[in-house]
Amino acid sequence: MNARSSSRRRMPPRPHRTRAETMDGSGYQNDAPPFAHGSVLTPSGRIAYRERGEGPIALFVHGVLLNGHLWRHQLRHLSDIRRCIAVDLLAHGDSEIAADQDVSVTANAHMLAQFLDAMGIDRVDLIGNDSGGGIAQIFAALYPQRVRSFALSNCDTHNNWPPEAFKPFLATAAAGGLRDVLQAMLADKNVYRSPQALGLAYEDPEQVSDQDIDTYLTPLLRSEQRLLDFQRFLAAFDASHTLRIEPQLRALAAPTLIAWGTDDVFFDVKWSHWLADAIAGTRKRVELEGARIFFPEERWSEFNELLREHWLASA
Repeated sequence: MNARSSSRRRMPPRPHRTRAETMDGSGYQNDAPPFAHGSVLTPSGRIAYRERGEGPIALFVHGVLLNGHLWRHQLRHLSDIRRCIAVDLLAHGDSEIAADQDVSVTANAHMLAQFLDAMGIDRVDLIGNDSGGGIAQIFAALYPQRVRSFALSNCDTHNNWPPEAFKPFLATAAAGGLRDVLQAMLADKNVYRSPQALGLAYEDPEQVSDQDIDTYLTPLLRSEQRLLDFQRFLAAFDASHTLRIEPQLRALAAPTLIAWGTDDVFFDVKWSHWLADAIAGTRKRVELEGARIFFPEERWSEFNELLREHWLASA
């Protein structure tokens, strides 16, 4: 099963737990056991996570502006074959860090290793999206022995960090306008859904609920320090982090799936080809026609099918 393929598709002890949901995070009542929410202390801070299921560990890594809520459909629907864990990155979600904590993407990759140590977890099936996919690449390059299998969706790659289409947002943040932008998106959720904000990241932004938007953005404004931490995270975006680990990435033997939406203004399809060629363990590259960067949230059923197939083939 070492042959690469490419296709195109259409349409251990558990640490401290803080609370549990009675909803699956998408607004629908869920008869199955709720997600468990918890946090664990690491050298990088107290890292928040949500999890569901039993068995081999699947670790999901979200991108900028979001948190583990992105992966709610994976946690709900793949928990029959995996213990699915979605972390909140440094400066995101409910994770708590010191004011001087390094929040660069490489620091986030090291945090993932610390998180696994604190959870008593050895190896994982690793899944990343957006800047979380870039962080996952760095983790896999630095800690290849901890990656049982690898899956990447549209994400920062090689020297495309930050992508050109995201630079205006970074410029606004650098100029001191981050608070105003976040508050505007929270006050009027249609601003979030607009093409001038996150609307471009979705095929159908109208399907993103007000609750989802609140879950993503509210933690970023929880305190002045939270906002400053997030500003530092944005300011640290630099392609040198992924360029530095290219030799290790090229040596990565973990069975790898590349799943890419074709209608993404941030991450062109060419980057899926780059990753498929660069990662030695690539087994399959799939294009999802018309999908955009957050397709793991929008086209979760299709993506879950790909992950399930990938994990079974990798085993």
